[in-house]
Amino acid sequence: MHAATQLIELGAIVLALGLLGAVAVRFSISPIPLYLVAGLAFGSGGILPLGASEEFVSLGAEVGVILLLFTLGLEYTAGELVGTLRTSAPAGLADLVLNAAPGVAVALILDWGPVAAVALGGITYVTSSGITAKVMGDLGWLGNRETPAVLSILVFEDLAMAAYLPILTALLAGASLVAGATTLGIAAATITVILYVALRHGRLVERFVTSPTDEVLLLKVLGLTLLVAGLAQQLQVSAAVGAFLVGIALSGPLAHTARELLAPLRDLFAAVFFVFFGLHTDPGQLPPVLGVAALLAVAGIATKLTSGWVAARRAGVAARGRLRAGAALVPRGEFNIVIAGLAVSDGVNPRLGPLAAAYVLMLAIAGPLIARGVEPFIRWRGIRPSRTRPGAARGEHAVPRPVDGAADDRVDGQEDVEDVEDVEDVESVDRPPAPDRH
Repeated sequence: MHAATQLIELGAIVLALGLLGAVAVRFSISPIPLYLVAGLAFGSGGILPLGASEEFVSLGAEVGVILLLFTLGLEYTAGELVGTLRTSAPAGLADLVLNAAPGVAVALILDWGPVAAVALGGITYVTSSGITAKVMGDLGWLGNRETPAVLSILVFEDLAMAAYLPILTALLAGASLVAGATTLGIAAATITVILYVALRHGRLVERFVTSPTDEVLLLKVLGLTLLVAGLAQQLQVSAAVGAFLVGIALSGPLAHTARELLAPLRDLFAAVFFVFFGLHTDPGQLPPVLGVAALLAVAGIATKLTSGWVAARRAGVAARGRLRAGAALVPRGEFNIVIAGLAVSDGVNPRLGPLAAAYVLMLAIAGPLIARGVEPFIRWRGIRPSRTRPGAARGEHAVPRPVDGAADDRVDGQEDVEDVEDVEDVESVDRPPAPDRH
């Protein structure tokens, strides 16, 4: 009987997601906000609470984040990742300071204590890699020139979380400095090993995964990704980081085939992830903290737009791409809820959980909507496409081919002119060369 109830609930959830997805397609909007609202309706305190299928939905949500980050990793090579991280460290540090500061300040102003300040700073800092990956895929931004800058920020944040979570756990438990340092060392060693294998032995990974049929390839790729993600999480590292590094270890035609095979599974489990987030938010606990959450959300939008602008500007991307980069970084999600859950379970402050839920829900809904509105805003403001200098040097790293009109920000890998005013003679860029007089 319990199994029948699970099947009925799962069927209702998946069918509801399909109907909401059809509505999103009909009105040309992102389906993510609709999935989140559906989670609120089906969760505790909602209109129709579900309980029998909660365990499956929880596991499906984890798989959704893993597949989103794995397919994002397929877009880039290990060399591009390392090169991008080397050049993006200043932007990553700026992103950390800008976005953690509001959370720390609010916790201290409310007199919640230093441990709560560390926790709330982490909640306001980190972007939802899963939502950002989904939004960029839906909007066709994965091939844009600003995407490596966004990706570098996401990777920097995930690596920062690998250091932050052990420290937070030690603070919450009142552990000694030695115990905290040991946990942090294990996390750092795990990342180093996975990154080394991806960089130095990517061909061996490809050779192992290569299969004669699509069925076998799907099983190998999915199994390897889940295995590495699980091991990474067991060793105090984000499962998303492990999955992402598996993705960058694959390249060429194999990566293209793997992406096509996993796309339907990724979309299904990603939708389940967004529903799962809503399921664990009790609407009745949100009203008392909405004011503070709204202030933090406004600050979070401004700081992430600034972070994306700075990171894309450092990469030589023009104003259009900088706006897209900032908008892509706005959503918060999985990591933020994990941090809040750790803090609340240790009794830091009972209001921290509802505040984090309201904050994340606001930005998880606002993020995709802001990203969807970037292009209309660009057209309304009359921001012109970037131009390229004749004979500009090619970028340091290869960039995927632009999609969905992204060519206006990149021409054959050439660097963008950051602003039209930077060119001494703008018209000469568009003017055809003068004929040879000799």
